[in-house]
Amino acid sequence: MKIVIVGKGGHSKVIKDIILSNKEYKIVAYLDDRYEDVTMIDGMYYGPIMAAQKMIGYFDDLKFVIAIGNNKIRKSIVGQLALSERDYATLIHSKAVISPSAKIGSGTVVMASAVINTDAEIGHHAIINTNAVVEHDNKIGDFVHISPGATLTGSVTVGEGTHIGACAVVIPNVQIEEWSVVGAGATVIHDIPTNCTAVGTPAKIIRKEAIGGV
Repeated sequence: MKIVIVGKGGHSKVIKDIILSNKEYKIVAYLDDRYEDVTMIDGMYYGPIMAAQKMIGYFDDLKFVIAIGNNKIRKSIVGQLALSERDYATLIHSKAVISPSAKIGSGTVVMASAVINTDAEIGHHAIINTNAVVEHDNKIGDFVHISPGATLTGSVTVGEGTHIGACAVVIPNVQIEEWSVVGAGATVIHDIPTNCTAVGTPAKIIRKEAIGGV
């Protein structure tokens, strides 16, 4: 499978490692708005983000991945590109552990040593980062980012666009609504509403944005 990586920052380096861990994948292009025109260097295409359609014209069996950690920007780029979900790759590192009953959406990336357990459901364009644990029956929305070392225990629900910080823990049956932020190292024992930031152990809400403010 040929892969176009959209984004050329730090997160794209980790995406590159996932691709290199699987012999079925091959990077053929990087798209980022630091490039004004499409050029080829050492057999690799480089160009602006909106050159996606041109890349589709160049290759068969082509898939895209948005290699940007910021959930809001990732969603914005998906909207700009207006591609079908079938045009996006689901990338899973060869050292990740995935239950056969787990469901993972298109455009989602799963990093090394992440664990996704029985009957978990991961949406589109999510990031399950290094050593993160998504336990049984979790429901993770689109454009979510589960940071390195975070643990979501059983039957947790995480709404679209939410960011779970590094090494945070969420106890069973908790619901975290859309576009919220859980700070690094937090322990979440209560539900968190939409557009809130929660930190600490136990996690407490320190900020609530107006709806649509994310």
